[in-house]
Amino acid sequence: MAVSTAARTADLLAGAPLPAPDGDQELDTVEMTINMGPQHPSTHGVFRIVLQLEGERIRGVTPHIGYLHRGAEKLGEAASYVEVIIHLDRTEYLSALLSEQCYCMAVEKLANLDVPERAEYIRIILAEFTRMVSHCMFYGAFGADAGATTPFAYAFALREEIQQLFEFVGGARMFPNYFRPGGLKEEVPDGFEQKVRDTLDLAHRSIDDFNRLLTENEIFLARTRGVATITAEEALNWGLSGPMLRSTGVPIDVRRAEPYSIYDRFDFDIPVGTTGDCYERYLIRLEEMRQSIRIIEQALKDLPGGPILGNVPKSLRTPAGEAYQRIENSRGDFGVYLVSEQNKLEPYRVKYRSPSYCNLQALGRLMIGNYVADAVLALGSVDIVLGEVDR
Repeated sequence: MAVSTAARTADLLAGAPLPAPDGDQELDTVEMTINMGPQHPSTHGVFRIVLQLEGERIRGVTPHIGYLHRGAEKLGEAASYVEVIIHLDRTEYLSALLSEQCYCMAVEKLANLDVPERAEYIRIILAEFTRMVSHCMFYGAFGADAGATTPFAYAFALREEIQQLFEFVGGARMFPNYFRPGGLKEEVPDGFEQKVRDTLDLAHRSIDDFNRLLTENEIFLARTRGVATITAEEALNWGLSGPMLRSTGVPIDVRRAEPYSIYDRFDFDIPVGTTGDCYERYLIRLEEMRQSIRIIEQALKDLPGGPILGNVPKSLRTPAGEAYQRIENSRGDFGVYLVSEQNKLEPYRVKYRSPSYCNLQALGRLMIGNYVADAVLALGSVDIVLGEVDR
């Protein structure tokens, strides 16, 4: 006698055994090629991946970039040394001040410019806040990738407060255009130090909330732990840097490996992982926010007075030569390479070393063999910015 679907469902909910399969039937799978993006809301920018699937398993990954290409490097070669900065802000748009810091240091090498102490300390404070702003975006987006919507609201509450600090200092939120070769565009406003302290107080509380929301959440753990793993040897061979590399146990951070600016004056730790999976990449970024707070607190305590711009000519020209400067960006090892001609107002050649671009090389290694449901998490854990990738 036939059993109704409703009755069978009730039996199963009551613990009845599943019916035995008819004979030796096997589940047939077919290979499929599907697009993930560029319209996909979880691809962290205008980015397209073509996935080859066998059932639910990923067997092939082909990334497609270039949708956001602006030619930032060529634009830089047609602009004065100061005008390049506003183009640079729009490449790594989540870490604009970190990119500005790297570029200005490269120009300072070319032009042999000195930076006043006060400007160095303010640069460090704003650079570390920028690292926190970027990691807030990662935290909110990665939580959404894992199916949690609440972390986005918490992350953006802190992110908004820090961006208001940027607006208070330089007049802009995402594209500050505030650092200059030889120092800063202008002095910080009155009340800057108190504003920094208030923002740090919120950051302390917010990061504790971030931790309680996701770190031990059993669903988040199940979705991220052991997913998209990579070894230290593979990470080095792929040229990975930043949290992607440090999650494998390699403690390389440019602020320590090749100290620049005044980072050698501050006490802070370099968080590292062991397994190189999505979960540890998340944990490292969370801990890096705490270390940024430590650096800012030390810089604020020792903040000196004095000028904020060195002896820089109004029309900045450089001698013929070349310079390369690298820093620890939010995503890894960011570099600026400049070539100059004698007594010219603009650089002859501008080239950026983008950590997101290099980290994306390993995307196939992270995804292949995993389930299609893990593809968004694997990509989210890389934390790419497409403006920096496409340039």
